[in-house]
Amino acid sequence: MYLRHSTVTKCGKTHTYWRLVRSVRMGRNVRQETVAMLGELDVQGRAEARALTRALNGSAPATPDLFESESPEAPVPVKLSEISLERGRRFGDVWLGWTLWRALKLDEWAGQRMPDGREDVAWPLVSSILVLARLCEPSSELHIAEDWYRRTALEDLLGIPAEKINEQRLYRGLDELLPHKDALTTHLKERVSDLFGARYDLLLYDMTSTYFEGLAKSNRLAKRGHSRDHRPDCKQVCIALVVTQEGFPLGYEVFAGNTADAKTLQRSVRAVEKKHGKLNRIWVMDRGMASEKNVSFLRKGKRQYVVATPKAMLKKLDRELGEKGWTEVQPGVEAKLCPATEDREVFILCRSEARREKERAMHNRFEKRIARGLASLERRLQRARKRVDRAQVDQQVGRLLGRNTRAAGGFDIRIQRASDRPGRLRVIWTRRPEWQRAVRLREGAYVLRSNVAGLTPEQFWKTYVQLTEAENAFRMHKSDLRLRPIWHQKTERVEAHILVCFLAYALYKTLEQWSHRAGLGKSPRTLLEELARIQTADVVLPTADGRELRVRCVVQPERAQAILLQRMGLELPRRMRIPPLG
Repeated sequence: MYLRHSTVTKCGKTHTYWRLVRSVRMGRNVRQETVAMLGELDVQGRAEARALTRALNGSAPATPDLFESESPEAPVPVKLSEISLERGRRFGDVWLGWTLWRALKLDEWAGQRMPDGREDVAWPLVSSILVLARLCEPSSELHIAEDWYRRTALEDLLGIPAEKINEQRLYRGLDELLPHKDALTTHLKERVSDLFGARYDLLLYDMTSTYFEGLAKSNRLAKRGHSRDHRPDCKQVCIALVVTQEGFPLGYEVFAGNTADAKTLQRSVRAVEKKHGKLNRIWVMDRGMASEKNVSFLRKGKRQYVVATPKAMLKKLDRELGEKGWTEVQPGVEAKLCPATEDREVFILCRSEARREKERAMHNRFEKRIARGLASLERRLQRARKRVDRAQVDQQVGRLLGRNTRAAGGFDIRIQRASDRPGRLRVIWTRRPEWQRAVRLREGAYVLRSNVAGLTPEQFWKTYVQLTEAENAFRMHKSDLRLRPIWHQKTERVEAHILVCFLAYALYKTLEQWSHRAGLGKSPRTLLEELARIQTADVVLPTADGRELRVRCVVQPERAQAILLQRMGLELPRRMRIPPLG
């Protein structure tokens, strides 16, 4: 890796922006990939970054006697030719994950809620292992116990020997953690507010599903339903997630796999309000949750909302679509307000040029498919040597339109007897110009509805598009944190697995905000990957008098890694204490 900079002149002043770059081979080509944007922090920005680092790290070491002191010792003659290096372990990523765990004060919280008992390994530490593994290298409990844990320096950081971490203990850790779900989400909300000043006046609500490997016969929530993973052959569960406008997770609910999106909202809203109060929040959600029943529920509870409407609503606003009064809210995106209704509800028309081009291309493709299919059917009927059953022709036309529903309304199709061939059939079809005009007018457009007063079209649109944060949260859960597929079969184990992923995502978002405020951009996964290359190792030093000294060292970071650590206000320990034998 190496540093690159670019110079930009603004208002007569020159600014130098730095970024950390690494070379990545893609087949035969090598391309440059930005690891982190170092940017140009001003004095205030540096002060804020330092203040955040102090809040995250605290002022006192959280693990006393973990690291070796720097006290001088008497010199000892060493046989240089016999020095060896042993016991290499991954250190940087798990050390950073453990720092995040303590920054959110999850160690203190778990110590109070999950006190020590007769177990050999405290459940708070088992919980931290599950979450850190999910953050650094998502895998099964079996893989954690048999491979991952012994390859990392968590044994030194937590003081738990590798032989005490087994699959059954990790499963028990899931069982012990699950009952504390509600208390955990409340604690995270309070801690994130303290660290980042997160606001909870606007909440984003979305749904996803994740599928099972296996039959999951003993899981009451495992059902077949609409699969967002394109796996209708597998049973699944549905997950409703609530996040803030910055993407911080506030809470989630798990539903049976065949639950419709609209049937999840009321339970999820009540769960959030029970834990965090009503306050004066705005709920933002997509059209899948915005049924009339749900909108009525929000309105009766005096809740504010900004929701998307079904596509059918566009048909009622054709006149407004063709009129003037649009406001450009972003290059290529326009919006306009429609008159408020008796319920003081306002509709916001939005249209996007990029979305229009996409929908137009789709309509054109489906129209061509229908036209080709009808022409082919007509040729087959003309070549037919025997009578063709009209019911069969009707079925063929129905299947053709069913496969291309987006353009099915653009054709008038009639099946009639051929005048020149008694007993034979013909397909007569024409395009409907009025459908073409209406569809062209609606392409790229969508409608929002809200009971929030006083917002401009731009503010309504910006509020709604923040739903991408919820979509990004699901994408991170499924890709980086490996929420899917689910291998657990029991209901409680599945819910505990989802809770561990939720906690790992909270650590991920904390790291994202930390790196962003330190001027490193928003690439926490890259940070973890880079720091994972920092290892610990035992330097074995045979002495001249026949003894053997063993020093557990942390490998010094490369220049690029040192820059990342320095910008985040972190300092690696030089040596770690080796626990006594026995």
